[in-house]
Amino acid sequence: MAEVINLRRARKARDRQAADATATINRAAFGRSKAEREAAATEAARRERGLDGAKREE
Repeated sequence: MAEVINLRRARKARDRQAADATATINRAAFGRSKAEREAAATEAARRERGLDGAKREE
């Protein structure tokens, strides 16, 4: 015989799991300090300048 489940609990567990997944993504995107964000932006600008400097002119 099949196991009896409480649909309300199953729904809430599913919603909790979805919220945890969203929180994990947000922590990765927004969980950096201002200094870390600025350092990453500076590094990206430096890499872009290096790439632009290596372009050949037609």
